[in-house]
Amino acid sequence: MAPWSPNLVVRSLDLFFLFIIILLFLLCSSSCFAASGEAVALVKWKDSLDMNPTTHSLLRSWNLNSTNSTSHHLYNNTPCSWVGITCNDFGSVINITLESSNLKGTLHNFNFSSFPSLLTLDLFDNSLYGSIPSHIGNLSTLTYLALDSNNFSGDIPSQICLLTNLRFLWLESNYLHGFIPPQVGMLASLELFYAHSNSLSGSIPVSIGNLSKLTDLELGLNKIAGSIPNEIGHLKSLTFLYLNDNQLIGSIPLSIGQLKSLIELSLHDNYLTGYLPDNICLSGKLRWFAAGFNSFKGSIPKSIANCSSLLRFSIEGNQLTGNISEEFRIYPSLDYMDLSNNKFFGELTGNWGQCPNLTMLNISNNKISGRLPPELGKATQLRKLDLSSNRLVGKIPKELGQLKLLYILKLNNNSLSSNVPAEIGIMLDLETLDLAANQLSGSIPMHSEHCSKLLHLNLRDNKFSGHIPFQIGNLHSLENLDLSMNLLSGELPLELGRLDKLETFNLSHNNLSGTIPSTFKELISLTSVDISYNQFDGPLPNNKAFLEATLEALEDNKGLCGNNTNIKICPIPKENISKSIIFLVTMSISCALILSFVVVGVLFVCKNRERHMDEPRQTEMTVTFFEALGHNGKKVHEEIVKATENFSSKYCIGVGGYGSVYKTMLSTAQVVAVKKLHENEGAATKEAFESETSVLTRARHRNIIKLYGFCSHARQSYLVYEFMEGGSLEKILSNEVRAAEFAWTKRINVVKGLANAILYMHHECCPAIIHRDISTKNVLLDDEYEAHISDFGAATTLDPESLSWTPFAGTFGYSAPELAYTMEVNEKIDVYSFGVVTLEVIMGKHPGDLISSLLLSPLLAVDALIKDVLDQRLSPPRGRIAHQVISIAEIAFACLQQSPQFRPTMKQVSRKLSTPLESLSEPFHMITIKQLFDSPTWTS
Repeated sequence: MAPWSPNLVVRSLDLFFLFIIILLFLLCSSSCFAASGEAVALVKWKDSLDMNPTTHSLLRSWNLNSTNSTSHHLYNNTPCSWVGITCNDFGSVINITLESSNLKGTLHNFNFSSFPSLLTLDLFDNSLYGSIPSHIGNLSTLTYLALDSNNFSGDIPSQICLLTNLRFLWLESNYLHGFIPPQVGMLASLELFYAHSNSLSGSIPVSIGNLSKLTDLELGLNKIAGSIPNEIGHLKSLTFLYLNDNQLIGSIPLSIGQLKSLIELSLHDNYLTGYLPDNICLSGKLRWFAAGFNSFKGSIPKSIANCSSLLRFSIEGNQLTGNISEEFRIYPSLDYMDLSNNKFFGELTGNWGQCPNLTMLNISNNKISGRLPPELGKATQLRKLDLSSNRLVGKIPKELGQLKLLYILKLNNNSLSSNVPAEIGIMLDLETLDLAANQLSGSIPMHSEHCSKLLHLNLRDNKFSGHIPFQIGNLHSLENLDLSMNLLSGELPLELGRLDKLETFNLSHNNLSGTIPSTFKELISLTSVDISYNQFDGPLPNNKAFLEATLEALEDNKGLCGNNTNIKICPIPKENISKSIIFLVTMSISCALILSFVVVGVLFVCKNRERHMDEPRQTEMTVTFFEALGHNGKKVHEEIVKATENFSSKYCIGVGGYGSVYKTMLSTAQVVAVKKLHENEGAATKEAFESETSVLTRARHRNIIKLYGFCSHARQSYLVYEFMEGGSLEKILSNEVRAAEFAWTKRINVVKGLANAILYMHHECCPAIIHRDISTKNVLLDDEYEAHISDFGAATTLDPESLSWTPFAGTFGYSAPELAYTMEVNEKIDVYSFGVVTLEVIMGKHPGDLISSLLLSPLLAVDALIKDVLDQRLSPPRGRIAHQVISIAEIAFACLQQSPQFRPTMKQVSRKLSTPLESLSEPFHMITIKQLFDSPTWTS
């Protein structure tokens, strides 16, 4: 053996350290080259996008020239500091997160092979289109893929099944078609699979049973056919299963009872047949079961009858049968029950009154008999009660009057008798009351005048007698009124002419008499009227609905006349003929006198013009236009006056406190909005004009209305803005059709855009701008539903060195409560208004009642569910959209804190809106308003 030598040891150590240094260098070089390749790939993809100002601004940092090629730090050569990019310790990209970034383009130029370490690819809620490239399967390390809420089309590529590390797959709300890949069972790590709201067809692959870790499977709103595979029962971890709104056939497999963790099961709107499985709720965890609009038959399984965990149960539109008093028990958590359009029989029991959380009960169109149980009045959370089209008899119990939250009560098409209890008439939230086609008698209950929110009142085909109570004229929200086929008599009360929102009005088949009151000409919304088979006489009111009514709507009366082609013209009374002659003589004399005055006036004017011809002009017009409309302000002014025919009312699209707005097309085909200030309105109008021009000439933000220019004149001043095709947020939310098209993703983007604009005004302008009148009427939307704040007439700037005190300005219902006792202006008043508008966006109506209840009676909000106050014109939000809605609601409630110092700043709000969402602590449909209102306070 060679002798031990210290020099040899030292030399060996030197070689070892040299080897380590070389190894580290090679690793760093490898990371450097990889990072460089990732940067190039990202920039190449960015350059392929359809760039718009938003995208260009957002991805400004995605620039190879911004990296420091001379730096000795390899990390500086990576895209790790770019927007939406996260890297690991070696400088490789692991997360690409660009949700809700207004991206438009395809993924065809995205080089997936350049990202060997990528864990997250989140492109949720953009405008990406085209197919999903097959080489997405190269992202072998990917765990989170979100392509939902875009415009992707084509098939789901089978190569996506190569992503064996994938845990979350979001593909919903696109235009994908074709089959779900049969190899989907290869995604052994998958926990969540959302592909609903597409056009997928084919059948559910049998291999889906291999996804043992799957907790949430949502394939609803597609065109998937075939039967539900028996292998679905292998998904032992499944908690949410949504297969609704497809074309599924066959029966529900018995294996579904093996899903011991199942919480929600939605199968409605398919072509399923057979019986409901007996074991569907054996686990005792099922909370939501929806199987409506199929062809199920038989009775309700015993496991459902004993399923005390049920929150929502809907099986409407089937052929189910059974004795309702035996099939259903007491459900302490039940919130929603819909058994309508089936073949249930038997009598209602008092058990329904022992469901303390029940908000909706619909058992219409069945064969239910017997009396209405008074115990129903104990279900005090009921909002909707529909027992129509059954065989109910007896009286309407006065205990129903205890249902103070009820807004829909439908008992029509039964055999109910006797008087309507007075307690029904004091249900203050009632919007629909339908008691038609019964045997009710007595007078129409006068107490109904207290139902100030009533929209639809139908008492048709009963035995009501006596006069029509004048108090009905106090129901100012009423849209539909049907009192036909009763025994009503007497004359019509004048007060009915106050119903200016009334659209349909039916009084036919009664014994009403007299003339129709002239006040009925004020029924400006009326579109349909039927007064046939009565004893009316005299002229029809000068109202479009009456003048265009059909013969069938007017026949069998005593002597109607008027300007309707189906009846005779009213004769002119003799005294009116005498008056006409006197009138003509008087008019002739008057015209002669007027003509004389005109001649004298013309001579006077001509003389006056000669006298003042050489005097200087007293008023000058100041016209200022920016480059967007050209420099020739006078020419643009002449165009606007000509295009609006000197501001004719037919071009007017809105009237505000300070002026009227006109839609105007210039010779360049550019459409603008022109706000002409009211003339002779004094100092307030002048101040509003100066405020608008002062603020909007220096404020530049994509979510603030753009001012093109203005005209200042002693008699005619106006401002010229970009035109917003979408109109105001207020008008969209108040229009049933447009509100239904105003999807959750669009509403979320409106809230974010509004927050961005206020953040800019408060934190990026110097001095800060306080709007003071943020409301839905002052938020305008373009054709892509992008929000723009408008109307800066009340705006002021904030001096950071001193307190700002100004008179009250704003819109009641949106103004901060402290303005009732102080005139101090700070940014928190805008924050409060933002909170009100945000709630209105997600609720679909002004949240005044909700805010009052939270502030005055907070205990009432303990069990109220957020899902119940959201806009019911939209389907409930699902998946990440539901997460975002909850986050937005939480922010809104924080902004509505009574004390300004406890409200967040808009910087905090913006940060919260852009923070990745955490998972909900409990299912969306169980979250209460109180939970969100009591979230931790955000101190500034």
